[in-house]
Amino acid sequence: MRCRPLIGISSYGRAGKRRSFSLPCEYVDVVRLAGGVPVVIPAVEGEIPEVLDAISGLILSGGGDIDPTHYGGSPHDANYGIARERDRFELALARVAMQRPDLPLLCICRGMQVLNVALGGDLVAHIPDHFGDEVPHRHPERRSVEHAVRIASDSRVAGIFGATTLAVRSWHHQAVGRLGTGLRAVAWSLDGVVEAVESEEHPFALGVQWHPETGALRDAHQLHLFEALIATASGVDERDLSPPREARTSS
Repeated sequence: MRCRPLIGISSYGRAGKRRSFSLPCEYVDVVRLAGGVPVVIPAVEGEIPEVLDAISGLILSGGGDIDPTHYGGSPHDANYGIARERDRFELALARVAMQRPDLPLLCICRGMQVLNVALGGDLVAHIPDHFGDEVPHRHPERRSVEHAVRIASDSRVAGIFGATTLAVRSWHHQAVGRLGTGLRAVAWSLDGVVEAVESEEHPFALGVQWHPETGALRDAHQLHLFEALIATASGVDERDLSPPREARTSS
């Protein structure tokens, strides 16, 4: 019997009265549903080789903004949730993970931005300043919103989802700017914001700007992203997986 793979998930930084490391439960629930065993990794510096040796796949989770000093940017009035310890840890974690071709890596929202910055890219400080308000990427009261994305048909992301257009749920005000070394943009919202990237150098390193974990418990497309990660972590080619239910066609 095949053992279920351990999937590391980076936590948020220290916060609250008791200085807790937290993580939304959806990350844990969807990894379990997709067939993995979730392991929450606290955002503390050090122990990166030991952490990566212990897991079979890695998810960089969402959260607050990255300190703009890491990509040559300037502070913005809209910045929130900056946790410098978490920044240093996750940037280092991403760089080391990218040197491990046998470790699949899925980066979500902030996680995609971390991957981009770790590889030498930068960020758009505030989407409305650069792209306008045509497409809302978060509700004015800082709630998630739904919008469409277009996915490059020749991308791995399109292959995983079995689709070239998707309705996704977003909660962010920043975006990938100049792409990091080896990254390719493979999905966009209607205003031109980059919504997904994939590595051209690592066998499985993907980033999505939206939050697939929030809908994956009821949306087969979003769940399939995690199933692909866990299949790869288990040594199975995700191309051997059945496509999401909504994308299946009769013969």
